[in-house]
Amino acid sequence: MTRFFACSSRFVFIPLSLLVVGLSVVGAKAQNKLYSPITLPPNNQVSDTLSEKDIPTGQGGFARDYIVTLTEGEQLAVDLSSDSFDAIVSLLAEDGSTVAENDDGPDGTTNSLLFSRITKAGTYIIRVRAFGETGIGAFTLKVTRLRPI
Repeated sequence: MTRFFACSSRFVFIPLSLLVVGLSVVGAKAQNKLYSPITLPPNNQVSDTLSEKDIPTGQGGFARDYIVTLTEGEQLAVDLSSDSFDAIVSLLAEDGSTVAENDDGPDGTTNSLLFSRITKAGTYIIRVRAFGETGIGAFTLKVTRLRPI
């Protein structure tokens, strides 16, 4: 099938198969721009804002991802706090599996505090999200690399 497109006073003939391939490439490029985790800064601390422009969780809420490179045997404390939403923090492996997750921290608030020991070196994702349908707003994320005494 061939489509006709008017261009000034001339017609341009584009076979439908080329049009579909062209649109597929544009779609693939757009998909790569949709997911772009943020590199955790060298000081391992972020003050940021979760918004409706972030990753939809499928439960009505939103999430934001941060990339961090970790080594085998490393021990982490991941502290997520927000006065705007009920915070949940997750640590995800390269394959997308959940290594650890915490909803409410030990202080009785809706902030999160997660402890984890890394068993395999690699790139990990720290996911900040709001519980359920609630929450967008400011948050602070701090990753502390714990050292034995």
